[in-house]
Amino acid sequence: MFFLRKYKTIIFVAALLVVALIMISYNLKYGTDQSFSRKIVLEAMAPVQKVLNYSITGVKDNWLRYISLVGMEAENKNLKKQINELKAVLLSYQEGYQEAQRLKKLLSLSNDYNYQFISARVIGREQAALSRIILINKGSTDGLKAGMPVLAPPGLIGRLVDVSWHVSRVLLFIDENSNIDAIVQRNRTQGIISGAGSRGLIFKYISKTQDVKEGDVIISSGMGGVFPKGMLIGQVSHVDRQDGGLFLKITVAPYTDFSKLEEILILSSDETKIK
Repeated sequence: MFFLRKYKTIIFVAALLVVALIMISYNLKYGTDQSFSRKIVLEAMAPVQKVLNYSITGVKDNWLRYISLVGMEAENKNLKKQINELKAVLLSYQEGYQEAQRLKKLLSLSNDYNYQFISARVIGREQAALSRIILINKGSTDGLKAGMPVLAPPGLIGRLVDVSWHVSRVLLFIDENSNIDAIVQRNRTQGIISGAGSRGLIFKYISKTQDVKEGDVIISSGMGGVFPKGMLIGQVSHVDRQDGGLFLKITVAPYTDFSKLEEILILSSDETKIK
């Protein structure tokens, strides 16, 4: 009873619609007269039929739109997948190009110095408070020995200190335990290059009477028999003549960015390559 009271208006309208539809169907099938009641029913049913047709058309359009959106979503997913795959290929090509450029510089370096070299890749780093050491993927099975000079474009960067069968440690020049005999290329002033960690290099034991200035190129002197003569090390970045000591305080900026080392060369023999 509650249901009938709550929806009586709707039920009444629905009943009228059903009666009207029955009358129209009957008159259309059996009747031939144009009675007043038939006209009223037709007039009343026209808006209802219009609403029904509009609703059906709307549902149909919405369904077609939904199907279209589903198809577009699938197409967008495929396009995004293809874009990501192309990006990966592009990055791979870029990485290959950059590696080729680095290897080209290594090859050019080996040709410039005309010695026997062994190439290697950097596989690790040790950066303690006073230590600057890199690990490479070559060892004694590749012909390496402790003490061999190590290069990266455009010149010297350090020497081998520990060599195992397949891995070696390289002591970089910026390590505070590193020392190498060096000279000023311009006037042959001789001193010692020592590592200063993040500050780069220091050119030591140069008296204040010597002519050393910013921009001077520092190269290996060949003294000691470890490093060949004439290899690039760095460039003088600052000269302090105001210090109270006997020697100049000279800071040298290395040519090589030690934080970006990926491939290096080990000078395996001081004999020139056979041409």
